[in-house]
Amino acid sequence: MKKILILISLAVILVLSACGNKENNNNSNTATESEHSNMGEMDHSGSGELPEGIKEAENPTYKVGDEVVIHADHMEGMNGAKAKVVGAYDTVAYTVTFTPTTGGDPIPDHKWVVQEELKDAGSEPLKPGTKVMLEADHMEGMMGAEATIDSAERTTVYMVDYTPTTGGNPVKNHQWLVESELSTK
Repeated sequence: MKKILILISLAVILVLSACGNKENNNNSNTATESEHSNMGEMDHSGSGELPEGIKEAENPTYKVGDEVVIHADHMEGMNGAKAKVVGAYDTVAYTVTFTPTTGGDPIPDHKWVVQEELKDAGSEPLKPGTKVMLEADHMEGMMGAEATIDSAERTTVYMVDYTPTTGGNPVKNHQWLVESELSTK
């Protein structure tokens, strides 16, 4: 009788632990599916289409095809990511604060919008505090939004392809990074 009780107890333990493992596996699969769907929402790839009037850099520090490391955290998984330069352009890069046309809170110090992505900006750098209309489409609600210039920097901006350090799909034609946000190592 004692042997039967031990065998029944072992069988119950095995059944319960199998149910627990099945439940944990299901939770793990759910998290993985959720992660994949979030990665899809965070696709920051661009078309590679350039704003009208932007000029290729004549002598950029990083040339098209160069392998670089990103030292910026504009978005999750960017800092420390290995990237390939796909374009280099001489322009004025701005940080701007804007409220998306889709509503919501203002987005402060968005990096970077270039001179050619500002409506009627002309060719001279604009001063901080200047109100502008965005013609950039880097994120939902940006195109057509009114913005305030926070800072301006005449520099070379880069378009890059990279794979986020957090995993997920490669990002193609990301616009923009400035020279100080890149290195060869």
